[in-house]
Amino acid sequence: MNIEKSINDVITKKLEEGIVEKLIAENLEKGINNALEKLLGHYGDVTKVIEEKIKSVMLEQLSGYDYSKYIVKLDCILTEILKKTALDNKKILENFKELMVDRELPKIIKVSEIFEEFAKYVAENVDTDGLEVCMDDSPSYENVNIAMEIEYNEQKSWSWYKSAKIIFECEEDEKMNHEIIITKFQESPWRFEDKIDSSIESLRYLDPFKLYLLKLYQARSTIEVDSDYLEDEVEPEEEPQAEFR
Repeated sequence: MNIEKSINDVITKKLEEGIVEKLIAENLEKGINNALEKLLGHYGDVTKVIEEKIKSVMLEQLSGYDYSKYIVKLDCILTEILKKTALDNKKILENFKELMVDRELPKIIKVSEIFEEFAKYVAENVDTDGLEVCMDDSPSYENVNIAMEIEYNEQKSWSWYKSAKIIFECEEDEKMNHEIIITKFQESPWRFEDKIDSSIESLRYLDPFKLYLLKLYQARSTIEVDSDYLEDEVEPEEEPQAEFR
């Protein structure tokens, strides 16, 4: 038998059966699948476009969403937990709840405004043991003296970095005292340098004033130094207990 004729007959038969078209279709399908896999894979160009579109839509929807109803639910849940937990855990949950409260904080906060918050903190929390009782219209504790002073760290005249310490003091109760480290670069505004620890364990020990400072830090508020020194007298909110003789 002529070998060339046999080969020609086989090829002719396969062509008539459509084997070539079938092979072309199969390989074309593989090529398309490979191309789509590259385009739609984790690093594919199409995937990147889809991710960007999804991200832009989700961010717009989430930023405009009203979460207040969930804050109300969270408040109810935490209130129930507070009733059933030990004192230390109550402090943690109270501080956590305060962090979650939606209080609008200014993007620029004046030092004098922080001093006002310190005055409120002292009025509510100062230790009244040892304070004299004033007997005017109604018994009350004598006023306590508070002050704020900024100590600037010495830097080289050519340095582009500046730092300072804001000291808050109560003359009658040292436990009220606080200090804040602030920094700035060249002509940029002053900012909080120290990040106040907001871990679960630290929430146990945060007092109201430090909690207020933490919220300012988280809001990325900048600080306007409108005064280097302030002082005032604060009336304690605690009232003297009546004595019956």
